[in-house]
Amino acid sequence: MDRRWLLRLVIAFGFTQAAVSMARPAVSYRALALGADERAIGVIAGAYALLPLFAAVPLGRRTDHGRCTPLLYLGVALIAAGCALGGSADSLTTMAAWSGVMGLGHLAFVIGAQSIVARRSRPEEQDRDFGHLTVGVSLGQLVGPLAAGLTVSGQDGAMGRTSALALVIAAGVSAVALTSMWRVEARTARGNGKGRGRRHAEGAEKPAAVPVRHILRTRGVPAGIFISLAVLSAVDVLTAYLPVIGEERGIAPFVVGVLLSLRAAATIACRLVMAPLIRLLGRTVLLAGTCLLGALLCSAVALPMPLWTLALLLTALGFCLGAGQPLSMTTVVQAAPPQARSTALALRLTGNRLGQVAAPAAAGLLAGATGPAAPFLMLGVLLLGAAGLSARKPNPAQGKGIQRVLHQPPEEPAGAPKEREENRSDAIPERE
Repeated sequence: MDRRWLLRLVIAFGFTQAAVSMARPAVSYRALALGADERAIGVIAGAYALLPLFAAVPLGRRTDHGRCTPLLYLGVALIAAGCALGGSADSLTTMAAWSGVMGLGHLAFVIGAQSIVARRSRPEEQDRDFGHLTVGVSLGQLVGPLAAGLTVSGQDGAMGRTSALALVIAAGVSAVALTSMWRVEARTARGNGKGRGRRHAEGAEKPAAVPVRHILRTRGVPAGIFISLAVLSAVDVLTAYLPVIGEERGIAPFVVGVLLSLRAAATIACRLVMAPLIRLLGRTVLLAGTCLLGALLCSAVALPMPLWTLALLLTALGFCLGAGQPLSMTTVVQAAPPQARSTALALRLTGNRLGQVAAPAAAGLLAGATGPAAPFLMLGVLLLGAAGLSARKPNPAQGKGIQRVLHQPPEEPAGAPKEREENRSDAIPERE
């Protein structure tokens, strides 16, 4: 089976994620150069997720009955525009607006990429393929902060200029993803009398759209959404607030970039060995255990410690945060009915973006009131809740039940069953 499409998709995802991961700390540093305090940093970080919060479900609905590739191109264009124009912004309000455009582009790309994997992977391959897809994410998270740390410098008051340069470079990195996005989506036959194209051409009805409330009631979907929200909030707030911790403790921007890259490298290591870990421990134990340990490690970041201890702690935390995203994707996809998988993934991403709006805003309030270490205690509480939900086993058959309800035939007249039974008895000869 040709799997080059997945490699190309992973490469493209790596470049877009590298651009976003480079831009996020650069935005924080540029905001600091413009005079932002901890509360303003939280608002700007939350703006990244504000537009996607309202756009996720409509984009998922569109993708359920259409092609995914256009979302990939749209995502790259919006990420590049948000980064480049954010670098030229001279006010915190403008920076927040372009940060929202960048977040919308990232959302569009993620929905398209995840929907392609859900369509082209067999059920038994989904854990592995989603794991490989998120390896691309982690590679971007490894390179992006390191590149930001190398580019941004606060010496001699240069942080405003160097952080703007980092955002422009991030826009160029995003555009490189266009070189590896060809033929990542399966080509549907057109005009040859095969496949779905023929069924729609002959006037067959499209599958009924599954109501959002039914998807959210499916056991496994809400848990997958919350687990993903908690894990992503941990990564997001860590990326936004470790520079603030670094400024308070006298850690240089380059060293902060190295620390964030260590976290991402450990996440890659987790996802590369996730398949044998699942065979050894089982999905439930792996997910619950990593969330529980992640909660303890995330809370420990708030404590004062030597730099080498912080590096080891962030490495262990990165490994624990590696399992949540791919396993929550598989949980949601397998629980949802097939004709609503993109919508279910979009609902998961809506939860992610809700967390990206609420978590940085709450982190900003906590940091402003009690200091920049408080947000990490909040993340520990979120991950502890995710660990509790992870212990519940999902019921994928429930999504199939919804599908059966949607596709059951219309009721027949009262005499129809009897007539059909009579016809059936005539058609089948008796056994001797």
